[in-house]
Amino acid sequence: MEELREGLLEILEEMHPDTDMASCKGLVQDKILDSFDIITLITRIREAFDVVVPADRIVPENFNSLDALTKLVDRLLEEE
Repeated sequence: MEELREGLLEILEEMHPDTDMASCKGLVQDKILDSFDIITLITRIREAFDVVVPADRIVPENFNSLDALTKLVDRLLEEE
């Protein structure tokens, strides 16, 4: 799971290099990630990890922190 976390952190840091993505707990609620960023992130996740994020999982809680995002992608990979 550490490799997954590092890959997601790299994607997030490329999107917003000026933000401490590893410790931020309010990426959506603090408006660091907007709707366009979420779509870009979903696309990058599909490309990097070959996993599709279903529409019903696209909720702020799953994108608010690196930890939440890592758990989401890990669950999706296990479900495949």
